[in-house]
Amino acid sequence: MHAWMSEASLDRADNRRKVPEWVSAQWRRPGARLLLVDSDGQVATDETGSGPAGVPTSGNYNAQLHTFLGLVDGIPWFTTEGPIIGPSASLRHLGAVTGGAALELTVGAVALTAWHRLEPHCSGCGARTRATAGGLTRRCPVCGRVQFPRTDPAVIVAVIDPDDRILLGRQSSWDPGRMSVLAGFVDAGESLEQAVHREVFEESGVRLREVRYFGSQPWPFPRSLMVGFVADSVSAELTIDRDEIEEAAWFTRADLAADLAEGRVIMPGKASIAHRLITAWQGRLLG
Repeated sequence: MHAWMSEASLDRADNRRKVPEWVSAQWRRPGARLLLVDSDGQVATDETGSGPAGVPTSGNYNAQLHTFLGLVDGIPWFTTEGPIIGPSASLRHLGAVTGGAALELTVGAVALTAWHRLEPHCSGCGARTRATAGGLTRRCPVCGRVQFPRTDPAVIVAVIDPDDRILLGRQSSWDPGRMSVLAGFVDAGESLEQAVHREVFEESGVRLREVRYFGSQPWPFPRSLMVGFVADSVSAELTIDRDEIEEAAWFTRADLAADLAEGRVIMPGKASIAHRLITAWQGRLLG
């Protein structure tokens, strides 16, 4: 499990990537790799499906097609969107089985290829923009506006009641039994902490008395940043908003363990910060 809390293993070469000649030279370096991502966000993997697999770079470097991800142990990595011949896997799968630089490459590749595909035009004048800085930005040739990959902040919170139970809920679109901690997007003009209070109250009717930061995780589906919190509830009374969630309930550790063992509850995927929050509570690791 990649905790996303330590120094990055991937060197994004922020200053050097602004020099086109330097980026082009990285493409030609021995050992340089190209990681393919298809239009569904599937990533090329090794035969075991346990990590991303790059192919040697070849042909001419095209700044509009090839995005520079960065350096791993001095080796340049690029990405592009295209059909994958061979094994592939989703970010949800790879996030559960790999970590470190491999996961950072995967997340970066999925996020950047989606951004270039979905937002090729200037938000100011509508002209088609061109990739710059090794694909980390896009510049409009008409009005000069520089665009960066958009990140949508969302809060996700483990709510703990006075009896040390955790609050889990289920959206109607999820499979029966799948439960998770509560989450939602941050509104414009709203702080992260305010979003925690608002989202929890809107979905469950629960008021909070203390909110503590837990950690964060990039979640490019297609461009979210999940910011995790732990919060203590004032009381355990629930008033569920059925437009937001289908059901919600408080769980003791014994309750959750039994429901998981019997298949009545399904945990969030291991790649998610939701899984980290719940398992941290199970292990009595939440401060």
